[in-house]
Amino acid sequence: MMRTAVALRHVHFEDLGLIEPLLRRAGYHVRYVEAASGDVGDIDTLRPDLLIILGGPVGVYEEHLYPFLTDELRLIERRMSRHQPVLGICLGAQLMARALGARVYAGPVKEIGWGAISLSDAGRGGVLASLADGPVLHWHGDTFDLPEGATHLASNDQYQNQAFSYGATALALQFHAEMLAEKIDYWLIGHAAEIGTQPAISVEGLRGDTASFGTAARLRGEKCFDMWLDLLQQDGTRTDDRNQLVSVDRSFPQSVSDLRDAAGTRRGE
Repeated sequence: MMRTAVALRHVHFEDLGLIEPLLRRAGYHVRYVEAASGDVGDIDTLRPDLLIILGGPVGVYEEHLYPFLTDELRLIERRMSRHQPVLGICLGAQLMARALGARVYAGPVKEIGWGAISLSDAGRGGVLASLADGPVLHWHGDTFDLPEGATHLASNDQYQNQAFSYGATALALQFHAEMLAEKIDYWLIGHAAEIGTQPAISVEGLRGDTASFGTAARLRGEKCFDMWLDLLQQDGTRTDDRNQLVSVDRSFPQSVSDLRDAAGTRRGE
């Protein structure tokens, strides 16, 4: 039976990028669910073999403004408590951190553009190893504390927490290793208002850096995600044989209101 990957998408241009052909090659049927459509609550917690939560320009703590975030948090919480595979990118990584009880909040600076990451020992020894060889695309203003029981994988000069894993089946990336260089103009248009508020950032600069770094970054990203999908295959994804990167022993919050109390709230993008 063909495996299924469900991608929660918040804005149309922040899609799976280079991950989508890798998923199809690995035997997954790929389905997008638009987060704002109201359909997130209808997703069976256990049915998708893989859940991917993509990026978007809203704050995890703004569920009073964007109620679909509550459904996303519940879904992520339930899947991770059952060791079901989850991949989070940017906003998706922040949602994963929040679902694990960590604080998500506005960071000290907007990080937009290409830059290096520094891998921890665990990061260098795992699927992110290829990403240490060159810059990745950053596009965020919020950050998160490392969740209890998670393994820290990457940082940089701006932000301590750029990536973490949780057990063998959950991977959270604050940066965009999935972005395809040929799609950069979609990002530049979609984020035009935000770019205009940042004096040190320009459309021309972002486009030029993407032309310089994008091809090599794609190869590194493909290697990273290919390796992660292979590890999911080896893990069995639906067994209790947890060949984990860390030992997981945690009680999950019982409701999203508990999550809100645990994580606190601060405004930010």
